[in-house]
Amino acid sequence: MRWLTGWSTGTTRPGTPAHEAPGAVAPIAARALWTGPNPLWAVGDWRPEEIRLATIRPGAPATVTTGPAGPDPAEDTPATTRLAVLGHCGASDAELAAGLAAARGGAVRHLTAWPGSYTVVLRTGTRSTVLLTDLAGAQPVFHTPWAGGTAYATAALPLADLIGAPLDTGHLAARLACPESPEALGTGTPYLGVQQVPPGHALAIRGGRPYLSAYDEPGGAARQRGEAPAVRELTRALLESVRSRVRTPAPGAAGNGRARLGVDLSYGTASATVALLAAAVPLAPAPGAGVPAQGATAAGGDGAGAAARSGAVKGSWARPAARPPSAPEQLAAVTLDETETPATLALAPDLPRLRHTVLAPGPGTLPYADLRADPQAGRLTDEPGPELVAAVRAEARFGAGGTDHLTGYGARQVLDGHPARLADLVRAGRPRELLTPVAALAGADRAAVGVLAGALRTPLTVVRAAHRLSRIRYAEALDDAAVRLTLRHVPDGGGTAGARSADDLAWCVPGPAARWLSDEALSAVALRLRLAAREPAPAELPGARRARYALHRHARGFRTLVHAAEQPGQRLHAPFLDNQVVRAARLLPDDVRLQPGARSALLHAVLTGAGRTDLPSDWGRGTRPDRTAPARAGLRLAADGLAELFDAPLLAEAGLIDLAAVRAGLARSADPSTPPAPGTLAGLAELVATELWLRRVRARRHGACWTGLPVAERAALAPARFA
Repeated sequence: MRWLTGWSTGTTRPGTPAHEAPGAVAPIAARALWTGPNPLWAVGDWRPEEIRLATIRPGAPATVTTGPAGPDPAEDTPATTRLAVLGHCGASDAELAAGLAAARGGAVRHLTAWPGSYTVVLRTGTRSTVLLTDLAGAQPVFHTPWAGGTAYATAALPLADLIGAPLDTGHLAARLACPESPEALGTGTPYLGVQQVPPGHALAIRGGRPYLSAYDEPGGAARQRGEAPAVRELTRALLESVRSRVRTPAPGAAGNGRARLGVDLSYGTASATVALLAAAVPLAPAPGAGVPAQGATAAGGDGAGAAARSGAVKGSWARPAARPPSAPEQLAAVTLDETETPATLALAPDLPRLRHTVLAPGPGTLPYADLRADPQAGRLTDEPGPELVAAVRAEARFGAGGTDHLTGYGARQVLDGHPARLADLVRAGRPRELLTPVAALAGADRAAVGVLAGALRTPLTVVRAAHRLSRIRYAEALDDAAVRLTLRHVPDGGGTAGARSADDLAWCVPGPAARWLSDEALSAVALRLRLAAREPAPAELPGARRARYALHRHARGFRTLVHAAEQPGQRLHAPFLDNQVVRAARLLPDDVRLQPGARSALLHAVLTGAGRTDLPSDWGRGTRPDRTAPARAGLRLAADGLAELFDAPLLAEAGLIDLAAVRAGLARSADPSTPPAPGTLAGLAELVATELWLRRVRARRHGACWTGLPVAERAALAPARFA
């Protein structure tokens, strides 16, 4: 796990213990990026090009360095400004210097507009620090009070370790009950006392006190453009995101037996789009291919790179032998459990750079495969998430990929039209634009359940739900959600497409694991919703808000996946979660997003704009494989391990679950004669992953992140409290 950490000190409280003094505590195996009252450290296996620092001092131009530099001999003054950009950032040194100069006037939004995925830390003087999160939430920031000031980090676990925080069972209940509802989650974390900075916000720490402010307002209808200019902007943003990663060399790629670049080829149109874009990026020629290598001399001398003398004529030089043109760099295109050749390969016979690797299916590549061994042997992630149950499967896939592995994660949440956006169209006075998406839902249901349900019930149900969401008051909607949660009226993800869309047309929707929570946990989450109903209603439209928080939840899951499955020295990239791609997608009109097959059509237009004009018109709209089949097979194979895991679970010890109902649900899901619904699979994955995470947290030694902390055994799980 890679993370940044630091703190801003304030007035130290009288009687502060010695181990809480800022000078006595430091992260283990960290590299100091700057020191002083507001220090900053980088912890973990950061690459040199992932650490970039810019500094402006009075009377001197900005200096930009790459890689961890040594201690700066010059002492900072109140007029010194420092900028740290950590992660993958496509900005040049000149752009970093210009961005730092502009930030001295107080503007910070431009620091988040460069290609890539990164964290920005801005320090002004010696007492003011500003940290910027990304828009999706894949690069979060956390903070907590400590030693009379505020400690911050890009991971919550080290901060919990610093203050000895127990787990917050109330927050865990909210994550399981309403994982996409900010009204239930708030800004809390699974650790009591550690808070998260919301995506799209800046954390400013002045004099040791934290202040939150939004640097980027959510895109509304007034900011949307026409379809053509919006698609052009999306094409430009996605191209820049992919190119910046392909053209950045990865150190040590040749020595670890892994290709430098890798892509997921056949996991959907998004990953195929990223693969085609990456394969089409021209690379710089390798050193020595037709140009003198660095260090070679043009005339005599004993330089290490000097050309060889022929000896035939005094002063002559041997003409270098003609070298064949170097082969294009290969991209490891990985598929897992695929029975047919990916359509992308058939469409791209002129792309010799794609080296297709098919991983054979087997019990070890199924979800829940690690339950047959020690459940506590897996990696400890920063937070729980359903990605933990498929970590072994993801490890096998990413292990066959490149040192820099590009994925299509986030495309559905960034590009698709959330069903709740239908209510936004009604609010905007454009009800006629509901006809096309509702007709598509009716057509799908007519083919699945018959003419009566598809042609009559589906349109009536969906349109009625859209009109209700457009009219209902925010407070009433949260009260209704609290009542449904208490009565366990939780959608199971089954039924028709129209019914699922109607269930999503609400301000707050229970998560798939809510049905297995205890009465006390559900009542506590319902109380959170009722308290939130007293707050002012958000100015954002309900559909746009629901879509934004669905993106935040997915980005949080991608971060958990990176912690659980990323190989040593490897980097997993999700270009669709970059700030500039998210901003470009906000420009898309709602009616374009809600068209049937909108994501495939948008990605087709992106590839066409990037020069890929040979794709058929129906590209990406064929029959898709059943993505829930591996989860069902994994549940059946891991039935004994799951029964042992829930013999005496920590979730029941904390009072979070109805243990009898969970055991019955696991038994039914292992029965091959009754396949569980998608909602049941998702809910069980949430519960199993949370139980695994709790056990790994409890087995962890306190103080593993810091030096100078006292050796103490602190309970990993606090007594049940649902405040």
